Amino acid sequence: MALIWGTNYSIVKAAFREIDPQAFNALRLMIASAVFLAIIGVLQLRPLRAAGGVATVFQTPTRLTRRDLAELIGLGIVGHFLYQYFFIGGLARTTVANSSLMLAATPVVIGLMSAAFGQERVGPRHWAGAALSMLGIYLVVGHDVSLHGRGITGDLMMVAAVLCWAAYTLGARRLVSRHSPVGVTGLSMAIGTLIYVPVMWPHLRAVRWGAISASAWLSVAYSAIFAFVVAYTIWYAAVRQIGSARTSVYSNIIPLVAMATAVMFLGERFGLTHAVGAAAVLAGVALTRTAPAVRPAEPCEP
Repeated sequence: MALIWGTNYSIVKAAFREIDPQAFNALRLMIASAVFLAIIGVLQLRPLRAAGGVATVFQTPTRLTRRDLAELIGLGIVGHFLYQYFFIGGLARTTVANSSLMLAATPVVIGLMSAAFGQERVGPRHWAGAALSMLGIYLVVGHDVSLHGRGITGDLMMVAAVLCWAAYTLGARRLVSRHSPVGVTGLSMAIGTLIYVPVMWPHLRAVRWGAISASAWLSVAYSAIFAFVVAYTIWYAAVRQIGSARTSVYSNIIPLVAMATAVMFLGERFGLTHAVGAAAVLAGVALTRTAPAVRPAEPCEP
């Protein structure tokens, strides 16, 4: 899972050289939603026995209520339409290092938002982790802005993406406790895609699809099938088998894989400031995840 999501940053960013970012995203969302819905449909028509935790990962034991449907629509808008718009737009305008580190800090934001809504209490350890993570992000982002003089539009879009995913994670807790996590993900993604594609239709029409290389098409397929369907399934299966706390530890590897891949294949620079900033972000996230009041976050797909 960590390898898939970590390498996905560079694979997606490389494809932007040939495909408009939002058109790329619309295409991969359509493919992933179709695969998710097919899996959900097959498993609901052919129920599996609850053996080895498979049924709890894939299948929904209860029917959808009107409240469930309303929440799914909200999750689709926030967690897939808005999140994907900001994530792809941000990744296209900033570096892989900045993108992956800001998304790595999502558990910190989830904890703070959860405390703001009165769902959980935030202790000193979580505040210390939040401060350390924010310092790490400032070191990396601020260093890049001052050194290269580039704009911060992409970084701000990534901040918006983190906020959207944090809201999605908190909003999905009740649904995931009642329904299959993969089902909630697939249905909310399909709803978000139904909104995303019409809005991004001008981007889709502007692409010269016949001129797209085979490698770019492979990037679309990889990002849709592996980064969405396969990695999500691995995440939820792992949560079932080894618990959410142990599973979430592996997500700390994602920014390390992302930055290493970007250096090797995209030629991005990675200096001492990036290393110190990355260490601060990951140490801060580790503090928040060991704090007893804060639950591990849902995966934040790149």
